[in-house]
Amino acid sequence: MATAEIDGTTIAYEIVGETGPPWVLTPGGRFGKDTPGIPELAQELATHGQRVVIWDRPNTGASDVCFTGASESQMHADKLAGLLRTLDLAPAFVVGGSGGSRVSLLTAAKHPDVAAKLAMLWISGGVYGLMLLGVHYCGESIRAAWQGGMEAVVELPEWSEVLERNPGNRRRFLDLDPQQFIETLERWMLVYCPDASVPVPGLSNKECADLKVPTLIFRSGKSDPHHTRATSERLHELIPNAQLVEPPWDDDEWKQRGEAARNGTGHLFERWPLLAPQLLDFAGRWQ
Repeated sequence: MATAEIDGTTIAYEIVGETGPPWVLTPGGRFGKDTPGIPELAQELATHGQRVVIWDRPNTGASDVCFTGASESQMHADKLAGLLRTLDLAPAFVVGGSGGSRVSLLTAAKHPDVAAKLAMLWISGGVYGLMLLGVHYCGESIRAAWQGGMEAVVELPEWSEVLERNPGNRRRFLDLDPQQFIETLERWMLVYCPDASVPVPGLSNKECADLKVPTLIFRSGKSDPHHTRATSERLHELIPNAQLVEPPWDDDEWKQRGEAARNGTGHLFERWPLLAPQLLDFAGRWQ
């Protein structure tokens, strides 16, 4: 496993493919680069002559935890831009899904020098979807910090992977001031509060309209309350160089993959390799 230090945070990453145009893949949730579907998509792209970065965002996988920035997604975007520059792989084709779509969009908007192209799927949105995200990413950690300080936070199941895969993270957590930690997560949580005039948290409509990068948007399913179809269609309207396409699966893909993950019979991103033909086609048309 390779690592790079980006502004004081150690990031774990892997490059799949030895030569070719650079790409970077970012999943959602607190899922890391080894989550089924991510390495497989990277390998599929590499077999077609692409060089693909997969990485553990801070607070996922084997990377350091980090609690700075206006939002967690913005912090991830800043770290990704730094990683691509450090690896001399900018500008790259930036691809992300679910939370990774938000990170990818913020990266392209805030750091245009690192993004040659942009592709997004499962873009989080809607009142229910966004409010759920705020509670999911921040709620339990805030409650634990209030009730038992950082010692209680490190006992939460949601942090078990980053503690196991990067033992130094335990000390990073315990060194944090509980009140400052709470204030940071409340600031991050506030960003998810739904705003009917803005489709993606942390990014204004003007910033979307100012995007110059060619963008591929996979339309979200009608049945998906977490990544609403309206959000994907609104982004398509806002981003000047955006192309809206149907994904390579049925409308209920998110529901089916979620049930499989909960039942232990599959994983959320396991069918992402099916995206490769459309991604490669889009990349080829924007050389």
